[in-house]
Amino acid sequence: MKRFLLFILTILTLVSTADAKKKVKGPVNLVNTPRDMAIQFAKSELKRFPHLYLYDYGRVPFFGYTQGVGGTSYLYLYRKTGDRRYFQYAEEWCDTLCMDDGTIQKRSMETYNLDLIRGGWVVCEVYNLIKENPGLVGGKEIAEKKLEKYKKCMEMQLIKQLKNHPKTCDGGYWHKLVYPHQMWLDGIYMASPFMAIYGQTFNHPEWQAEALQQVITCWHHTYDARTGLLHHAWDESASQRWSDAEGHSPNFWGRSVGWYLMAMVDILDYIPEGFTSQFNCGRKDTIQISGRDTLISYINQLVDALPQYQRGGLWYQVLDCPDKAGNWPEATVTVQFMYAIAKAVNKGYLPADRIKIAWDAYNGLQQTVFTDCRKVNAEGKVIGDERDPMTYEYGPQHTMVVRLADGTFSLTQCCAVGGLGGNKYRDGSFEYYIGERVRDNDGKGSGIFIMGCWELDDSMEWECGIVPIEELSFK
Repeated sequence: MKRFLLFILTILTLVSTADAKKKVKGPVNLVNTPRDMAIQFAKSELKRFPHLYLYDYGRVPFFGYTQGVGGTSYLYLYRKTGDRRYFQYAEEWCDTLCMDDGTIQKRSMETYNLDLIRGGWVVCEVYNLIKENPGLVGGKEIAEKKLEKYKKCMEMQLIKQLKNHPKTCDGGYWHKLVYPHQMWLDGIYMASPFMAIYGQTFNHPEWQAEALQQVITCWHHTYDARTGLLHHAWDESASQRWSDAEGHSPNFWGRSVGWYLMAMVDILDYIPEGFTSQFNCGRKDTIQISGRDTLISYINQLVDALPQYQRGGLWYQVLDCPDKAGNWPEATVTVQFMYAIAKAVNKGYLPADRIKIAWDAYNGLQQTVFTDCRKVNAEGKVIGDERDPMTYEYGPQHTMVVRLADGTFSLTQCCAVGGLGGNKYRDGSFEYYIGERVRDNDGKGSGIFIMGCWELDDSMEWECGIVPIEELSFK
């Protein structure tokens, strides 16, 4: 009897210890666990933007890429929680913009703009969820009509565009028709995950192969061995004012590298083990490749380089020179790397010890106090500055994730936009990037933050991925 009681006591002690560890591994100063943060931040975004078309300060329904990012995050949450409100948030947007005749409102295919492909991932995931559970939209009859129109919109608008989209000589998509001969890292995230999920959903492996083609071609032209990073863009013609003799843009913009890393990690969800495809090397030469293995090797190379550029858990607007005067810590790249690294560890693409990089980012977002790069007065109010922040409730020194007076959470210090060329011409210089507008709760970061928090919480379930909070200190 004594041995039995001792055995029970031991089991209870182990369970309580495990629970205690679960509670202390994730906590920082704002919430108990990353999963709590994901839910609270999602609720905050829903309060700010009660419909997906309003996400990222939208005003009218539009098939924009930031709404595509937001829809991605809420469908991710639906998969994790089963809460139908998250599904309905994204499906309402799809239903409003996708017409029965296969057109998508407020979308011009003739611009050949990869940004306008991103929402297709949301449409395809909504399609998959309805097919799995017709009850989500009211039953079989309604579901069949929605499935038909969503498939038609993807085929007639998105796939048709991609079939005719202009390419470089070696098969890389131009970022937009107005940016001829140019591949941007941004475009890989905008189009390739859609191609991969579409290929898997409708058994068209040629689109999974095309997704891999785009990632690998872009790596070949933008990867920089000296820094371990990728140039924001490559101009095949080397004719742009921002281009060097090899066609490279001059700097390593944080968010563009974040888009690219996320794209690689997400695409692998739709590339099965053993998948091989023909890769276009240019000049009509092709080789057989294992694209899955290639992407995993790229992920490891890039992530190996990232910690050297991290300060206080955060990454900076121009990645490779965080200590250069004028550069500033930027939220969207920080949450992008946090999400991609945590997910890559959970999926087994990265060694388990790399989870520390993502934990440093999570804690840095909430604990590292920095001086805001915007102009503020003594009361902490932003003064006549074109950067147009969205909230003034905190002073010039604060953390990236802040709790506001109404109890909602905000993600501060987000770069509003970044690009190359155009009118007014963007030259890709260091001065250009650090001078871009800054605002709060930018849609290119907030949805990614939600998913990143959840992935970190999932990493706590891995015995090999648990990192005690006391080991996550940084300078």
